[in-house]
Amino acid sequence: MMDNDSNLAELVAKAASDKKAYDIMIMNLTGISPVTDYFIVCSAPSTTQVQAIADHIIEQLEEQGIKPLHREGYREARWVLLDYGNCVAHIFVEEDRQFYKLERLWGDAKQVSYQG
Repeated sequence: MMDNDSNLAELVAKAASDKKAYDIMIMNLTGISPVTDYFIVCSAPSTTQVQAIADHIIEQLEEQGIKPLHREGYREARWVLLDYGNCVAHIFVEEDRQFYKLERLWGDAKQVSYQG
């Protein structure tokens, strides 16, 4: 990955990995979604861990001068969405990830498993 958006996607994936997120997928939605170019989808075993991952992503990107445009789901922390414009992070507790199946919903996207 080499363009700025994919670099941002890698930063998000690395930050999630730093806080023990697992099954991290980077989905390239370029030309598929009018909303964003990349989804980063990951799982955590608990709502506490979901919040810790979200906090770490926010901190790491703010160090690069990048702030989220929007944040959803933080209080319940079953599915936190962090919108960075061309990259959107989805941090799930495992059961909710299995229920919503974003990878299947966006099955046309090129999907790369992130190994931190």
